[in-house]
Amino acid sequence: MSGFPSSLDNLIDRFASLPGVGRKSAQRLAFHVLSLPDEEAFAFADAISEAKRSIHRCPVCQNLTDDEQCAICTSAKRDQSTICVVAQPRDVLSFERSREYNGVYHVLHGVLSPMNHVGPDDICIKELVARVSAGGVSEVIMATNPDTEGDTTAMYLSRLLKPFEVKVTRLAYGIPVGSNLEFTDEATLTRALSGRIEM
Repeated sequence: MSGFPSSLDNLIDRFASLPGVGRKSAQRLAFHVLSLPDEEAFAFADAISEAKRSIHRCPVCQNLTDDEQCAICTSAKRDQSTICVVAQPRDVLSFERSREYNGVYHVLHGVLSPMNHVGPDDICIKELVARVSAGGVSEVIMATNPDTEGDTTAMYLSRLLKPFEVKVTRLAYGIPVGSNLEFTDEATLTRALSGRIEM
């Protein structure tokens, strides 16, 4: 028994269900929402409802969009022959901020994780295979995180795509710009050495 009205308890529970939000933070957020003027609070609720109603996956790349297809897939300025495979929609934003990549994307909406019961049918792998098998793709860049699950997913996909004779590459990983070798772990140094390039 919290001593709060049940509707406030419910609001706190909703906030607490968000990733990275603990019970205390959920309480602060709930009280903040209640302190907002009515029009702001209802605008906040409307924004959530509208996003849930209008946003869906692009049928081509599986990124989030509120149009029939996303702006990247429909852009005539993008190189449609290069596909960058990422785990989540937020990863697309990271690449777009760099302004260095001009190809298109494929969003998996997860990575293979046997420990968490996530298999090939649970993420958008068949859609990627269909895109590559349709032709017109010269390179697929694996841009999943450099951890066990990201590496496993990249290896699995590279084997799946091998019969289509497309170039499959993996992002280079190594020492971050501005860091100090003294504090770099062995795994990062090993990756940096294996991914070295000619100057």
